Amino acid sequence: MIWYNTAILPMINKEIEKQKAIELRREGKTYTEILSVVPVAKSTLAIWLNSVNLSKKQKQRITQERLAGSKRGGEAKKKQRIEKQNKIFLETKSDILNISKQELFIIGVILYWAEGSKEKEYHPGSPFQFSNMDPKIIQIMMTWLFRVCKIKRNMLIFNIFLHESHKDRLEEVKDYWSKITGFSKDSFSTIYWKKNKIKTSRKNTKEKYYGVLKIKVKKSSSLVRKIASWSERIFEKIVN
Repeated sequence: MIWYNTAILPMINKEIEKQKAIELRREGKTYTEILSVVPVAKSTLAIWLNSVNLSKKQKQRITQERLAGSKRGGEAKKKQRIEKQNKIFLETKSDILNISKQELFIIGVILYWAEGSKEKEYHPGSPFQFSNMDPKIIQIMMTWLFRVCKIKRNMLIFNIFLHESHKDRLEEVKDYWSKITGFSKDSFSTIYWKKNKIKTSRKNTKEKYYGVLKIKVKKSSSLVRKIASWSERIFEKIVN
């Protein structure tokens, strides 16, 4: 019968793992690939492989694998984020069952308070002007005007603010806002061109960009003053 010193066995196993790791590294394997075969701490692996030289082709292959791994990791995180977002959407939509006319009234006032033009002391009689690039907000504001304020369709005027680099997409942009508002393309004849910045941090600069839509209401200075009063009342009720 052969007796083994049990204290030596772990050392032998470690040496076998080390040689295996070095062998795989010389074949041009990445740390991730080696760790899937040799289950040791990454710090230990780094020490073992510190003196292993790689060819240019092997280095290129490892770099490509790292980039591919990063891409896979990014895609996995994106998938997790989307799944989490969808789960939250499904769970929280039921928090709002119905919107009463009074609630719609307040929603519209708050939206205009945040995004609409206000009457200035040096420019009395300012009309209703509301600008936004979010199609859903535009639709809510139009619903508010029709249902709450009883504004007629023929009282609305539209302006589009668009960056100069999208001149070739003008008809597409008009089609887009026509579908959003339910008004004909002829209603969007007034276009204001914005100068393009050489560098911009904006992400919506390509085919998903449709500019900013401004809604104006004819002869609406009284409505603007009412909104100012409603806004003040909301403030008083919440803060005071």
